[in-house]
Parts: sequence; C-alpha cells; structure tokens
Amino acid sequence: MAPAMKALRKIKAAKGLAMESVSVPAIGPTDVLVRVKAASICGTDLHIYGWDRWSQGRIKPPVTLGHEFCGVVERAGEEVTAVKPGDFVSAEMHVNCGHCHQCRLGQAHICQNLRIIGIDQDGAFAECVKIPASNIIRLDPAIPERYGAILDPLGNAVHTVLAGEIAGQTVLVTGCGPIGLMSIAVAKACGSSTVFATETNAQRRAMAERMGADVVLNPAAEDAVKRIAGETGGTGVDVLLEMSGNSHAIQQGFRALRAGGRASLLGIPTESVPLDLVNDVIFKGATVQGIYGRRMYDTWVKMIALLKAGRLNLEPLFGEREPLDKFENAFAKLQSGLPGKILLYPNGIPR
Repeated sequence: MAPAMKALRKIKAAKGLAMESVSVPAIGPTDVLVRVKAASICGTDLHIYGWDRWSQGRIKPPVTLGHEFCGVVERAGEEVTAVKPGDFVSAEMHVNCGHCHQCRLGQAHICQNLRIIGIDQDGAFAECVKIPASNIIRLDPAIPERYGAILDPLGNAVHTVLAGEIAGQTVLVTGCGPIGLMSIAVAKACGSSTVFATETNAQRRAMAERMGADVVLNPAAEDAVKRIAGETGGTGVDVLLEMSGNSHAIQQGFRALRAGGRASLLGIPTESVPLDLVNDVIFKGATVQGIYGRRMYDTWVKMIALLKAGRLNLEPLFGEREPLDKFENAFAKLQSGLPGKILLYPNGIPR
C-alpha cells in the first residue's frame, strides 16, 4: 500500500472543502514529486470553496486544490535530469499539450488542451504534489519561501504589466486584489512614472499605497476618471491594467485611457460588460489585450530576474500564516475582504 498524506480536497459538489488522507502520488519517469513547503490561497480557490456557477461547470470532484506553492524535490523520475532531490522549486501549474496550433506557435499558455494542476488534477494543498518535470522551476535559495509560494499570481501580474511598453508610462490599475497589488509593485519596479489605483475596499486602498501606488482613488466616492484626467493634464493614462472584472471599473478604465493607449485585461467579469467601442476603443486607437496566465516560460524568466535583483517589494502582502488543517480560518479571513495573501503549510509552519 502506498504511503498516505493529508490533502485539502473538494470531495463533493457542494460548498466547502475537507481534509482527507490520500495516497502519496506515484510518479512516472518524467515527473517530479515535491514536498510542499508553503502554498497560497488564490481567488479561484475561493470560488471553488463557495461552489459558484463557474466551479460547478469546471470542477470534477474529488480533487485536491492548490496551484500556488513552493517546495523541495522529494523524488524525480528516472528520465529527469534538470532537477534532483533537495532542490528548492516552484512550478508552472498550467500543463500544455505541446502539439496543438497554439503550442506550435509558442503560445503554450493558451493551449487548446490546457489542464491546470490544482483545478483539473490534484494540486498543492497537500503534503506532496506530482508535477511534470518540464513544468518545474528551480528557485534560487535566496528567494524567500513566502515569495516562492506566490509566483503563480505574481507571474500573472508580470505578464500583464510587461505586455507592452511600461517604462516612463502613466498606469491605472483597476482593482486592488492580490494580483492588482502585485501589478502596482511590478509597474513601479519597471519604471512607470505614475501609478494610479482604483479600489472601493478601504483596506485594499491602504495596501495599494503601501505597495507603491502614487494616487489611490475610491471610485465610489469621487469621479476617478475626472481626477485622473486632471492629474495627467487632460491626456489620460498610457496604460490600463484591469484586474477587477467589475463592469463599472472596466468602463471607467477605458474612459481614463488616453488615445493610443494600451488596455491589458486580466480581471474576469461574471457578466457581459457594455463598452463604448466607438469612443473608448476605435476612435481612441486603443490596443486591447486579453491576458491569461503567464507566458511559458518567458514570464518566469523575467519575474525571477526581478526578484533576484531585489526590485520587487512584496512584503506588505504577507502576514497571515496557517497550518493546512486550519484552512477554514484562512478562507473566512479572505472572504471577509482581507487584503494580501494567506500562506498554508501542509507540513507544519516552520519556526
């Protein structure tokens, strides 16, 4: 009988999660088994916990959640040469097929047959997780484990920010959830001249200031578009980084964007969003980009280089830590609107 481990799983089609004892994954010749040091809760995990409409259409219980993590290689398959037991690693949790049209064009992050570890197959809210060796990212031991545990969402932020010119640009971040907050730090690290941020949650506005935003606005209390126009001499911002998925925020963002500007959209709306395509896109000559995940593996190279250079200050994001079996506390805090990231420790919180 295979040795057992504890894992946080979606075991039935209903609200909630449960701790279970499951077998440690058996690895194949091209796989790696990683002992998880720290994992982080994503907004997607909150959706799955709450069993919303998206989750009901996507998740096939039982499955172990968790796609943001770092850990140490426990075992490597016999064909694996790039990593070895004891290596400190994270992983790209999007698993591409390698043979569809997008993969052949170097666009593996939007593979037609993409599967996500922690959503479509067992993930990292467990003592150990099985990862294809080709998806493993070796980390410099100098990178703190708290940073290693959030490289997946940080990669989303880096991909969005660096999807176009950013140095010397004025930037608007709409929505200051964790990835929006990271985007502020990335934009500042990469030379943005002024970063505006809009957010209705007071705690998140305070966090946006700590992350380096130059002007933080509450769009429910003031005309954010008018304020941004005034701050930019009537021009508007060069770059819109849309992180909220909120219909009103998206509309405000496009109105605040200057003619000829770039709109990079990462936030996921839950409903159709009416846009004034004539005035806010076509007549503006705006460049509009849909952003999904991270570029495999260009984004990872850039992100790790920024971290190793000490350019990114992500410290305000951290503070909450829980052992995996106290997951209910962590999920409750995030559902209450707590800004930042909560780290879970399947193998115990280190002293």
